[in-house]
Amino acid sequence: MFIVAYGPMIAYLLIVKDTVPTILGVAHGSQGGIERELIMLGTSLFIMLPLAMQRDMASLSFSSLLSVTADVILVGFVAGFAPISETVSEAGGLGEVLKNEWINSTLFIGLGILSTAMACQHSAFIVSGSLENKTQRRWSRVTGLSISLAAILCAILGTCGYLGFLENTEGDVLNNFPPGTVEANGARALLAITMFFTYPMESFVARHVCVAIFHNGDLDGTDCPGEGEERGGYLCMNRRQTWTVGLYILALIPALIVDDLGPVLSITGSVGGSCIAYIAPGLVYLGVNGDDFLSKVNDWLQNYNIKKGNRASQDGGADGDVELPVAGDAAQVMSTGNELPVAGQSLQMIPAPTGSKPLWYYIGGFPIWCGIASTGQLNMRNRLSTPAPISARDSSLDSQEFDHSDSSGELPQNDVSTPSSGDFAIAIFFIIFGTVAMVAGVASNVYVRFLP
Repeated sequence: MFIVAYGPMIAYLLIVKDTVPTILGVAHGSQGGIERELIMLGTSLFIMLPLAMQRDMASLSFSSLLSVTADVILVGFVAGFAPISETVSEAGGLGEVLKNEWINSTLFIGLGILSTAMACQHSAFIVSGSLENKTQRRWSRVTGLSISLAAILCAILGTCGYLGFLENTEGDVLNNFPPGTVEANGARALLAITMFFTYPMESFVARHVCVAIFHNGDLDGTDCPGEGEERGGYLCMNRRQTWTVGLYILALIPALIVDDLGPVLSITGSVGGSCIAYIAPGLVYLGVNGDDFLSKVNDWLQNYNIKKGNRASQDGGADGDVELPVAGDAAQVMSTGNELPVAGQSLQMIPAPTGSKPLWYYIGGFPIWCGIASTGQLNMRNRLSTPAPISARDSSLDSQEFDHSDSSGELPQNDVSTPSSGDFAIAIFFIIFGTVAMVAGVASNVYVRFLP
């Protein structure tokens, strides 16, 4: 979460450094002297930082609306003014462009940038907590519409921007447009507005991660002596303000040094985006549904052993599972029970597959997947059997929980579906794909930057 938030914080400062000086006529793109850095420092210090100081993301609702509106107009500008016809004609036509450009060494760099743009899981819980009327239906509508709109805008901007300039396309596509035209400067102004109002949202996420790690989620500093609702900071600031300023400085330092936006977005997406968008969801799905996954694998192995005439896997019981003592407590055993643990009762768990294994078990990486499922199964049961800690602000959180009732005020009867083999296959595919994308993305950046 921190990487996916911290990388865009740097990128937004870099975009401000590229666009605002050009609008003011001081410099264009990465050209120019210290004036670019001074302008970025001044605008971010007096616009971005005060917005990021807010406690609740709901305070940014109006600025977020302006940011989205500016985005839509900006995409329209790129689609309308990019020299697509001339560039494609000079390259031999659209067919020739697709033939020569659709796969190249920067494929995974582009995937990293796309992951940075579309990975929103890191802010999902914070955004959901800022909704005024929290219902599952409203949250589904918000996420569906926002992700769909973002995907459409990204597709239009990426396609039109690249077809307009092909291999000369810069990380900030507006740098490809001439600096003196009114239309281009208007688009740069819209982009700067978007960056000013989007930076605080990523700062919220980075601050949330740091507070969760270093202060156990206590943003208000209630564990520190003193008076007032918020305390625990430094230099006459409370904890929230201290972390906000600290993260701003942490993002400002590389933004003052680096000029190229592309590597920042691609590396952030390759590492953070791949982890949070592909790898983590797959790992979580296997871990949360560890019981079902281990049960399915045990059934597959049992059927395999039966077909091969090997009954060794059935020696422990009728279902082919064995009861083994759990480390640290000889009274606890593992079995095929799916009931949740209750205080004072034995912990019932499905064991990892034992006995002889076929070749496909190892080729498919099932030792790894079963290990993940076993760990997730144990952690889930320990988590469910442990009461959640009560914080100082829990009394105010009751009103913030999601309302699961329908319009009639009655709770819906939701059916709990059992994960299928296809669901687990998709989860494993995401883990593998995310790992490959992360390694290939970092390697591609190194190759392009240092091995031309």
